Amino acid sequence: MKGTGFFASSADIFVWLSQFINLEQGYTPNSFRPERMALIAELAGHPERSAPAIHVAGSKGKGSITGMLSAVLEAWGLRPARYLSPHVTEYRERITAGDRFFDEPVYCEAGDELRAIAEALTDKTRDEYRMFDGDAEGGEGPTFFELLTLFFFLCARKGGCTAMAVETGMGGRLDPTNVVDPLVSVITVIELEHTEFLGNTLSSVAFEKAGIIKPGKPVILGEQRGEALEVFRKTAAERGAPLFYVPEIAAIENLRVHRGGTDFTLAFTGPPFFAEPLEISLGIPGAVQAENAALAVAALKAAYPAIDAAAIRRGLRGFSLPARFERVREDPAVIIDGAHTEKSVGNCVETFTSLYGRGGILLFGCATGKNAEAMAKQLLPCFSRIIITTPGTFKTSEPAKVFALFESLASRGAGGASWDGAAGGTGPRLALIEETAKAIDHALEWGREQGLPVLGIGSFYLAAEIRTHRGIRPR
Repeated sequence: MKGTGFFASSADIFVWLSQFINLEQGYTPNSFRPERMALIAELAGHPERSAPAIHVAGSKGKGSITGMLSAVLEAWGLRPARYLSPHVTEYRERITAGDRFFDEPVYCEAGDELRAIAEALTDKTRDEYRMFDGDAEGGEGPTFFELLTLFFFLCARKGGCTAMAVETGMGGRLDPTNVVDPLVSVITVIELEHTEFLGNTLSSVAFEKAGIIKPGKPVILGEQRGEALEVFRKTAAERGAPLFYVPEIAAIENLRVHRGGTDFTLAFTGPPFFAEPLEISLGIPGAVQAENAALAVAALKAAYPAIDAAAIRRGLRGFSLPARFERVREDPAVIIDGAHTEKSVGNCVETFTSLYGRGGILLFGCATGKNAEAMAKQLLPCFSRIIITTPGTFKTSEPAKVFALFESLASRGAGGASWDGAAGGTGPRLALIEETAKAIDHALEWGREQGLPVLGIGSFYLAAEIRTHRGIRPR
């Protein structure tokens, strides 16, 4: 479908797309309609088939893995399109050619195609496209994420990309990105998340994530708890999909985490992966990033058997992403991370304290519905001062309730914290500063005064606020 000159810039496209944002406005499990995504992809001429894809789902690490896949594919000589969510500073971060933005004409021409398709839907008869009838059960029009996902595929096609690294938005089975038929699927470690959509047991969450496993296509699986692992093994067997469980096929050795990144040796047990150990360096500190890289390397070798160790090392060397243990300032050192689940927060704090010591300053904000109690128990013992704030305005949050929870747990010594509320207490001093900009200023001021590092964590939206506050922009 030809563009019709709707947009003069990529910024115009995202302003237009914002009218479809409906996650906080009545989004329900019935809002997920794979057949609707399939239809709009068909109307666009199936841009999701324009290049081979690797599809990534999971509860944590999937953005890092998607980025690693893209970096290596580019180092190997392909032109990858990369789809990540959420963005940290601006929407273009979600839709890139490798780690760079597409040229503006690519965004604009793809945006013209997207809008023409969206507007053509309104002209179809109710009988022909009943699923777009707002009065029908589950029949509301395309969602923001469906249109954004189609926009990514259109950009990939328009930009002449020869590979795609695609991260799911939420879940997998019903996610709009599941329209792809990938060379290989990757599923990272899972935990309870988005329970209102994915279910409140690990097995139910695993069932949704397992929806990206395609018949006959390999699946690379990160470490899982027993009930989740059982679901993945069963699904893969039913679909004839070769399953490679990374804890059984790969070992991480000689791990060294430092402020500049992570170095390690990755050794596979045998075919179809690398016969010789790989010496790898990443630009992101953290043992968990070595685990992410193991999944990425296994997926790359399964998808592209001819890929060589030199491309792997070259692509991963110095790899980094915004808000993945990103140091955005020195004096004091300020680290931001989008971790917002119990396990990811635990991994981040373990890395932070190993590199900067305990007793630093924490700036914390999380969206409503996150397990703030589990995160608080891990955070309280590790910081001398904790500021609770609002993690931006995109999602609903209740900082006063989060503060009260931290205060209650601290007073009871939960998680090993001992706090009496006084300046001379042995545990963290807590403050509630709901205005995010003021909270950031206070954290930086206290860091400078006391010579202490600062960690901002709990939400990608809080990380974005800190990045914007300090005037940092993506490349």
